[in-house]
Amino acid sequence: MEVFKGLIQIANILSALAVIVLVLLQHGKGADMGAAFGSGSAGSLFGASGSANFLSRTTAVCATIFFCTLFALVKIDAGVEVKTDAGVMSSVPHQNQKAPENQPAQNGKQGVIPN
Repeated sequence: MEVFKGLIQIANILSALAVIVLVLLQHGKGADMGAAFGSGSAGSLFGASGSANFLSRTTAVCATIFFCTLFALVKIDAGVEVKTDAGVMSSVPHQNQKAPENQPAQNGKQGVIPN
C-alpha cells in the first residue's frame, strides 16, 4: 500500500508542477490585441489560436489528474489515525474540561455575596 501511495504522490506532484508551468505559458486575454496591430509576440509553434486551445486543454487534463490524485490520497489516509498526544502540551488539561462537581469554586471569595 505504501508503494501505491508513493506513486500517487509522485503523480500528484508532477501534475501540480505541470499545471503551474502550463498556466504560466498561456497568454492573457489582452495578448491577442497586440497581435492585431502587428506585434510579433503572438507567433508561436502552434499558431496564434492553436496554442491557446492546446495549452488550455492540457491544463484542464493536468488539473483533473491533480484533483483525482488528491482525492485518492485523502481516501487512502482517511483510515489512518494520527497520534496527537506526542507534543509538549499533551499533559496539559484542555480548557473546556469541567471542574469536578464535589469541589467548590477556587476563586478565593467563597461565601461572599457581590454588591
